[in-house]
Amino acid sequence: MKRIFLDYASTTPLDKKVEKAMRPYFAKNFGNPSALYEEGVEAKNIIKESRERIARLLNVQTGEIIFTASGTEADNLALIGLFNNYKKEFRSKGQVPHIVTTTIEHSGILEACKYIEREGGEVTYVEVEENGIVDPDKIKAALKPNTVLVSVMFANNEIGTIQPVRDVSRAVKEYREKNKTEFPFIHTDASQAANYLDLSFQKLGVEMMTLDASKIYGPKGIGLLASRRLVSLKPIIFGGGQEKGLRAGTENVPAIVGFAEALALAQVLKEKESARLETLREFFFSSVIKLSPNVSINGDRNKRLPNNVNICIEGIDAEYAVIRLDHDGISCSSASSCLTLSENSYSYVVDALDVARARALGKKGK
Repeated sequence: MKRIFLDYASTTPLDKKVEKAMRPYFAKNFGNPSALYEEGVEAKNIIKESRERIARLLNVQTGEIIFTASGTEADNLALIGLFNNYKKEFRSKGQVPHIVTTTIEHSGILEACKYIEREGGEVTYVEVEENGIVDPDKIKAALKPNTVLVSVMFANNEIGTIQPVRDVSRAVKEYREKNKTEFPFIHTDASQAANYLDLSFQKLGVEMMTLDASKIYGPKGIGLLASRRLVSLKPIIFGGGQEKGLRAGTENVPAIVGFAEALALAQVLKEKESARLETLREFFFSSVIKLSPNVSINGDRNKRLPNNVNICIEGIDAEYAVIRLDHDGISCSSASSCLTLSENSYSYVVDALDVARARALGKKGK
């Protein structure tokens, strides 16, 4: 039986062109980039070329790319690295660093925020609207004199909603100008968006961005944080001085090469692929809605990634549905694959939409 894989938000297969680009750096050109001999210099040079290639695609400086082992690690470096760098400065003024984010962020962001709270930091979680999109005005209203960072994902990994990052950035910059302060900085996790949306830093107006190769037909085990030079971070992994001292550990040369190739391919194909997938997405939504009046779509119907479908079917247990579909040859998920097995049947993202709906109904009732 031919299986149908419907969980590309969690991981993608390795593109053949990406695999070809990576192949020489597994066994033939295997040198350690920190070494001074010929093989090491060759490895260092290919990392430099890959970094430059990615920097051009994002419209940032080459030195502003920090390679990590995953998008989750990059999220942690952005939040915890920033918090650790500024906590002493703020505490000397009788304050603690404050972070603003949303209730539907990736677990890499939300768990990092919980850690920061345990360490004495402050976090505000802004609720999204019924359609799964955050209101930039609510982000702006949450800003305070001690806010150091706003982190809003570019596109959600479960419901696919595209967040108004540019509008959020504009609101934050208005706040900075009015209060004559360098804070807060703006971070976006764009891991899900890289296949379909424009990642230009200038257009988005952000200071930091997370990406993950495994979401764009690249290798697993490699992510990056693009961070402007004006943002000061503390490392969260200690050891050697790799990645400007911010990410210790011997660089994963083949994965870095694969990441650069995958990102380049994604940006070239994004318009054509988006058009193809939007047609399939709308066909799916139209067809499944006709099957039963108990089907509802989670997230905005239009302001979502072209490859994303997320539905609720009233009266059917989500975990049972996933198991039954798997038995019938269809792979899909009921929640983020980044959650543990025991949590995987529960989606805090969909739950956040239910909270927003209840809030809206309450207002209408009044």
